[in-house]
Amino acid sequence: MSRKLIFILLILLSTKGFSQYSFKGQIADNVTNKTIYLSIIEDYRKLGRISMEQILKKTTTDSLGYFNFEGNNLIDENRFYRIHLDDCPETASNSEHFFGSCENSKSILFIANNNDTITFPTSFDNEALCEIISTNKQSAVLLEIDMMKEQMAFDFNDFRSDANRKLNSKKWFSTFQNFGKSINEPLVELYIFNFLSDRSNETYSYYQKNITSTDYYLDLGERLTSKYPNAPFTELYLSEIAIDQQLVINKSPEQSIWKWLVSSLLALSIFLNIFLVIRQKRLAKNMRNDSLEKLTEQEQNIAQEILKNKTNKEIASGMFISVSTVKTHINNLYKKLNVNSREEIKQRFQ
Repeated sequence: MSRKLIFILLILLSTKGFSQYSFKGQIADNVTNKTIYLSIIEDYRKLGRISMEQILKKTTTDSLGYFNFEGNNLIDENRFYRIHLDDCPETASNSEHFFGSCENSKSILFIANNNDTITFPTSFDNEALCEIISTNKQSAVLLEIDMMKEQMAFDFNDFRSDANRKLNSKKWFSTFQNFGKSINEPLVELYIFNFLSDRSNETYSYYQKNITSTDYYLDLGERLTSKYPNAPFTELYLSEIAIDQQLVINKSPEQSIWKWLVSSLLALSIFLNIFLVIRQKRLAKNMRNDSLEKLTEQEQNIAQEILKNKTNKEIASGMFISVSTVKTHINNLYKKLNVNSREEIKQRFQ
């Protein structure tokens, strides 16, 4: 029994060790020495452009126009890959050659992993990089989505009005999202999300409404986290969704009303505080004036001396009266102002 188990393990390990990818195809008959690049795209926001950091390998076509990429150093999980053909003339700039931006340059996006065998045959009219035959059933799904995009564009352009745009936005968001879920591959849904949430597309305004009205985006985040927990695109997606949802919430009418209410209450509070301070100062001034009107000229003079913190003896000496007279005037101050101490007199007039 143990020998059988060891034998099975050896088979599994040897299979794993010999597993490798093979991506091959044909550009056209008798097209030789054309440069072909293989790229991996970890950032789904860069699916629409070629950059140096994405490129893994390059090769050239043989005398019959065939190319081949093979090895065992790709990621075992599915990822986005691109093959693009540099079909620029010799007179083109280096950047045009490298980025495949010439008129006849071609490219194709697909999903693959380290175990896949994929062929890119030419079509019946000798068109290259427009068909995929793969051992991975998800490899060619992106081509299907691109065909759906063309049908969507036709529906949007059939009659350009707000009513038509709203109707088709709802229809196509549902169509794309349901299609993506049916494939059971979060990368396919991520490809769709990249398209629908693109700020340059007509779909973006509906995306802003859709993101807070359905649990689809949170569910997709859970599917990505479950299948690709450590992938850069998972972290990017979760971050984008959190930011976009918060931005939409902050722009909502309900949020605007609350902001207006908070701002109004704050302004009202500041106004009331200023009003109360001014009112208090006016009341204090009126009280001082009323208090002064009750006093004789001599009592007012003594009150002023008390405000200067002078003693009875100092007041008597300064006003050339006796200390007993000062005490009499102070007692009269207490009665007329309804106070019981010098400190209360100070508070009344300060």
